[in-house]
Amino acid sequence: MYDYHVHTNYSDGTFLRRMVDAAADAGLDGVGIADHCNVSPEPGAEAFKRAFGFNLDLTYERRREAIERVREDPTVDVDVFDAVEMDYDPDHEGAIAEFLDEAGFDYAIGSVHDLDGVNVHAQSHFADMPEAERRELVDRYFEKLVALVDAELFAIAAHPDLIERNPHLRGFATADHYAAVTEAFADSRTVPEINAGRLLDDYGEFHPAPPLFDRLADAGLRMSVGTDSHEPGVISPRLDEIEAELARRGIDPVSPAELADG
Repeated sequence: MYDYHVHTNYSDGTFLRRMVDAAADAGLDGVGIADHCNVSPEPGAEAFKRAFGFNLDLTYERRREAIERVREDPTVDVDVFDAVEMDYDPDHEGAIAEFLDEAGFDYAIGSVHDLDGVNVHAQSHFADMPEAERRELVDRYFEKLVALVDAELFAIAAHPDLIERNPHLRGFATADHYAAVTEAFADSRTVPEINAGRLLDDYGEFHPAPPLFDRLADAGLRMSVGTDSHEPGVISPRLDEIEAELARRGIDPVSPAELADG
């Protein structure tokens, strides 16, 4: 079992070694260090990443040195992958492609986090919007997600219905949205992620949530596993739930070799 999606202190998670040790303790064969990264040239994005420390575009080489030291430690009994979770916007594909080519990560995860210039987790921004506007933003979310998959820049598409975490955007996804996303994945090397980042807290579901999960599974699509953990104590319980869901659905997740082959 591989967890391709955890975060460390190189973005908004806990010290790298603690995350690796927790992955080993959970019985994982491998763990992917996939810290947040954004290379958008827009002033707002620049200000956000500086304010919150999402500076992997500047620190990935330093993190790579830390990963190499962990890999060389004979007491570490888990494979460690040098990865990235990259914010995606179709307007910035050129900058993203250039950076990923330069950085040479083991693999890249793509994520759609922003709508209306704001992170989808910012509930207050969307709370007072008319329903029609929120529906239009959900349309835009899925347009961006399909563009991410079509771009072929990423091995994995993270939490493919992230909007469901926001109660003011939840429930607006349609069968047409799911059909478009499923078709895009079927034609792409990019695989959807089974993400447990909010499974055991307020949201209480996997990403994708059941309606989209069912679609992707019924289409026989390859999937990856990500606990999306930011602290060591949640890796093991999230992994237990993922393993149970994989067994229930009869899903065999992708291997590192399959990700590399694309």
